[in-house]
Amino acid sequence: QVQLEESGGGPVQAGGSLRLSCTASGYTYHYLCMGWFRQYPGKKREVVAAIEGDGGGTHYAAHAKGRFTISRDNDRHTLSLQMDSLNANDTAMYYCAADPSQCRSRLWLGYVLGWGQGTQVTVSS
Repeated sequence: QVQLEESGGGPVQAGGSLRLSCTASGYTYHYLCMGWFRQYPGKKREVVAAIEGDGGGTHYAAHAKGRFTISRDNDRHTLSLQMDSLNANDTAMYYCAADPSQCRSRLWLGYVLGWGQGTQVTVSS
């Protein structure tokens, strides 16, 4: 079982930036596809971005492309999401996720081995 812990959420003004981080333990990190999801109240979690285990492939949802950057450090077992040009639609709970597979085969579809506890991002206009 993989354990994930997020940090870095909080309030930010529209147009601003925020960086989320996630630390993983309990699994061989470079085997894991890692990703970020977000969830609005009463809605299903939606994928934001994902990155392959070796860091060589990244994937972005349409709303994140060009504004968000996902990265990982396989030595420190960490995952990051740099979020720029934030707007009110980005207000949500953000979750770190992991799965030992190719990202597009499972995690991208919402099938994951583990979730973090979530970190709230609130964008004010």
